[in-house]
Amino acid sequence: MTSSETENGCAGGERGESDVIVQTCVLGGFSESVETRALISSLAEVHGDTVTTESATQRFLVIMNRYQEQPHLLDPHLEWLLNMILEFIRSETSPPSLVHLSFKFLYIICKVRGYKIFMQLFPHEVADVQPVLDLLSRQDPKDSETWETRYMLLLWLSMTCLIPFDLSRLDGHLESDAGKAREPTMDRILTIAKSYLVVSDSPRDAASVLVSKFMTRPDVKQKCLGDFLDWSLTTISQTNDQSMRDIMVLDGALQSLAKLFKHGKRDDLLQYAPTILKCLEQKHLSESSQAMLRKLGAKLIQRLGLTFLKPRLATWRYQRGSRSLAANLSMSQSTTAIAEMETQEQEEDYDIPEEVETVIEHLLVGLKDKETIVRWSAAKGIGRVTGRLPKELADEVVGSVLDCFSFQETDNAWHGGCLALAELGRRGLLLPSRLTDVVPLIIKSLTYEEKRGACSVGSNVRDAACYVCWSFARAYEPKELEPFVTQIANALLITAVFDRNVNCRRAASAAFQENVGRQGTFPHGIDILTAADYYAVGNLNNCYLNISVYIAKFPEYTKAMIDHLIAMKINHWDGVIRELATKALHNLTPQAPDYMATTVLPQLLPIAGGIDLHGRHGAILACAEITHALYKLGLQTNRTVVDIISSECVDALKNIHQKLQDRKQYRGFGGELMRLAMCGLIEKLSLSKMPFKNDPVITGWQWLIDDTIKTLHLFSSGAKDGIMIAVVSALSALCEEYYQAQPGQADSEMQTVLVSQYTEGLKSPQIPTRCGSALALGCLPRFMIHSKLKQILEGLQQMCIVSQKEGNFTEARRDAVRAIAQVCMKAGVCASGSTDSALCSENVAEVYGVLLNSMNDYTTDSRGDVGAWVRQAAMTSLMDVTMLVASSAPEILLPDLVKHMMCCLAQQAAEKIDRYRAHAGNIFLHLLHSTEPAVPHIPHREELLNIFPVETTTSLNWNAPSQAFQYITQLLGLPQYQYHTLLGLTVSVGGITESTVHFSSQSLFDYLKGIQDNSAALSQFGDTLLSIFRDNLRNERVSVPFLKMLNQMLANSCFEIFTTQENHQFCVDLLTLCKEIKKSKDISKLRACVAVFCGLIQFQGEVRKKVLSQLLMLLCHSFPVIRKTTASQMYEMLLTYDDIIDPEVLDDVMTLLSDTNWESDFATVRPHRNQLCDWLGVPRPQVVAKNLAQVS
Repeated sequence: MTSSETENGCAGGERGESDVIVQTCVLGGFSESVETRALISSLAEVHGDTVTTESATQRFLVIMNRYQEQPHLLDPHLEWLLNMILEFIRSETSPPSLVHLSFKFLYIICKVRGYKIFMQLFPHEVADVQPVLDLLSRQDPKDSETWETRYMLLLWLSMTCLIPFDLSRLDGHLESDAGKAREPTMDRILTIAKSYLVVSDSPRDAASVLVSKFMTRPDVKQKCLGDFLDWSLTTISQTNDQSMRDIMVLDGALQSLAKLFKHGKRDDLLQYAPTILKCLEQKHLSESSQAMLRKLGAKLIQRLGLTFLKPRLATWRYQRGSRSLAANLSMSQSTTAIAEMETQEQEEDYDIPEEVETVIEHLLVGLKDKETIVRWSAAKGIGRVTGRLPKELADEVVGSVLDCFSFQETDNAWHGGCLALAELGRRGLLLPSRLTDVVPLIIKSLTYEEKRGACSVGSNVRDAACYVCWSFARAYEPKELEPFVTQIANALLITAVFDRNVNCRRAASAAFQENVGRQGTFPHGIDILTAADYYAVGNLNNCYLNISVYIAKFPEYTKAMIDHLIAMKINHWDGVIRELATKALHNLTPQAPDYMATTVLPQLLPIAGGIDLHGRHGAILACAEITHALYKLGLQTNRTVVDIISSECVDALKNIHQKLQDRKQYRGFGGELMRLAMCGLIEKLSLSKMPFKNDPVITGWQWLIDDTIKTLHLFSSGAKDGIMIAVVSALSALCEEYYQAQPGQADSEMQTVLVSQYTEGLKSPQIPTRCGSALALGCLPRFMIHSKLKQILEGLQQMCIVSQKEGNFTEARRDAVRAIAQVCMKAGVCASGSTDSALCSENVAEVYGVLLNSMNDYTTDSRGDVGAWVRQAAMTSLMDVTMLVASSAPEILLPDLVKHMMCCLAQQAAEKIDRYRAHAGNIFLHLLHSTEPAVPHIPHREELLNIFPVETTTSLNWNAPSQAFQYITQLLGLPQYQYHTLLGLTVSVGGITESTVHFSSQSLFDYLKGIQDNSAALSQFGDTLLSIFRDNLRNERVSVPFLKMLNQMLANSCFEIFTTQENHQFCVDLLTLCKEIKKSKDISKLRACVAVFCGLIQFQGEVRKKVLSQLLMLLCHSFPVIRKTTASQMYEMLLTYDDIIDPEVLDDVMTLLSDTNWESDFATVRPHRNQLCDWLGVPRPQVVAKNLAQVS
């Protein structure tokens, strides 16, 4: 179980996560043994080269890291892996680089398998001691590149230290050849160990392992143990945790002592333990700023505590029996009886050293540390030490641990307390008699949450509490936990379903599963586990809205879940949780309707008028949801909601608005939440048909809705959309219930007031107010629209047309376009009806005109192509209106309207933004394949059905350029669609997104190749191309991509058939239009124009001279970058089309173009340009006064 503070589970992530779990569990063995052998064998060849060394190391890392989760799979192969690598290390011919690389490979294996297992495989004969020692002595402790070598050598030395001979036997004659005394082996090892305990890299950890093995040898402990401990204590005393160097030294000393006291014999170490404890107390490690030092302090202190106490198992501990089920079943009755007698024997009396109390105090302080690693170490220490104490003292320790669970303590203390209780329970040290004290604290811990600013802490406490429940399930017999089953089951399920943090939900689910399996007493355990397993609880919405309903079907859990939501979740700091909690209450109401009506609602209403903002918000929404749920239940028994809930509750619900208004709680930051909550209340009470018709409260509610729309611009940007949706829903429900004079007939006064007010709001200077007004008009019920349709449509249309011309109020235009469709859908269609009451032959053209005009909204601002919002809304609205008209009065759907609509959709389906292309494509296919009703007058219907068979409605992915463009380019062959499709393709082919450009241009060129032999089709395509160019000459959005597309077409010889004719009209017209572009001041447009001029050179006749003339003029353009670009493009052009000028001057022209610095001033470049004119036979351009700045 993890202790993360963040929630990282989500619906979308479940599948991916499960896949990962499956992948990591499918490994059945070490499958890369052949590749690994080859890789290790190749070390002798690759070691000298950095690139090959790194490549081999990375590959080995990838292979080994696959087994990080299942390292035991490597066990059968570790021996040959080690032997192969040791051959390189032991070989006298191996260069240092090969030795270091070999140790790096050894370290990778050791890291995956763990040093405790791996180091046991090292050879540890007597003959190995000296070579390992010599090799280690030759290493440079400061070489950061070879630390793996030193790390592995220290581990190897740790194993060779275990030889069962006195080390003095290895020394022989201590005089060397030079007559100088050699250092004894024991001293050499000790010196090396000490030197590596103070380094700053990983070999320090290996050195502490060496110390623990070396110092516990019988010969070494007699001679060196006392001195080493003195050295360690001196080191600890003389350092502080302020400098990094001292921190590393302290770390090494503490690590070595902790491991030494773990592996050493109690008899050897007991005499030194009080001195070490005293030194640690003086050091005050628990106050250090370094978490690792505090953790090592806790680790060492618990080892000292275990040294003070005799190593024995407490006879008083609670034992459930063997972990093995088979062993439990086979155990005879007599064995059980003997065990019971043994537990009743009196404990052997012996004095507990007073130092133990100090140890326990330090560990209890460690439980409250701010770092998890320290708390976890202290919790394990508490468990270990308590296991050796007499029953009375152990019970005092348990009492001290329980003191952590005070509301004066921080979340760290609660977390540490949970970890300690889990350890005590796991070890059988928490006797069943203590469960009455412990279980209530664990129940509190399962819902522990403490608000800190804008968020909260406590998810680690809840996670640890789940671990406690998990450990209790394994530790106690069912009969011991039976009195607490209901409490534990309820608390675990509440956490599993309603906790905000995904780790806690999953931990609670696992703990519940463990209890169901091992205790067997949890009500409906198997059924609930099936619904609330590890994966199901990963999705928060699913937990609150579905799983909770399933669990609440079992009466044991219903009220506990409802009470938890009321007490803890409707006032939660996270708004998402509050809203989910209220929806959950709505869904749970059918399970306990009487409880909701008589207990829960009266509890919520005071909170709804309370001082806590979050509580108020949640309570108002909860009242709304519960009332609506009770109303729906009443329908089944023909009872009204007033019959179900008391009159006091009805009055209290009615008075909430007035209370908030009197207290001015609609203002400021809290006002956002209050307005949101009240709109939810208005909607739900209206839907519940509360008897408030003609009551003053309706006027108050309407004021709130109108005031919110007028002041939307004052709210934070994140809240605006949510408030707008809530306001519109509230208005719709309010009108439907309270503004009908008679069924189907509006209250004429309110109708006039509201329609006038919202149409006037469409002219507001504030965008949110315009949006709100448009959506308000769109949500009005049919009877409110009747006789006001003309006024509403005129207001919406006028706002769309004016704001589109001015290029502002984009969001308002989007909402107005949506509202037009909503109004039309509600008003209905009547071919010969009045324009004031229905969509008819007289106003259908106007509606389509606005929607089709909105399809050409390409407004941009700092956010990008914001007009796309309007286009998307227009597409959806067109589809809705078209399907409505086609089903009711297809005769008023004029062919021109349908043609224009389908052409506009084809254009959008060919454009560059994937999302909007997909939206247009799907609508295009929906209208094409619709049969009930069928859309009349679709141009080229048969050809379209051939291009888009019915299966493409599901199989074609319009989001993928690789699929979409191969279909949409086929529309270029249909005359009525050609212009708009090519216009859409222009921005895709001439765009900047690589994938879109690639696939769109490929599909376009495939189409053009298909019509190369059809001069009529190619001419028609050319005319369409020119029409687009002509129409968008001044349109930057189209003209630059168009020139880029044209350049690609010319480069791909798409108009080769035209180049065979002199002065072809296509080229003449194109040149004329490009001359207009040349006058632009836009660099990107001019560069694209230069490229097109260079492509036009392939056309024959007088037009070629004109193209050359234009290019030569651009060589003296006022922008130096254009002069340089033109020269470069002309050079490439002459390389490509080397037959267009006289071969005698070709070399001179190429040389002049390449050698001249065209970014120089006019005086320098003009003579060169004029020389080119003479060589190419083109008249020199004359300076014209008005164009002096442009062309020279």
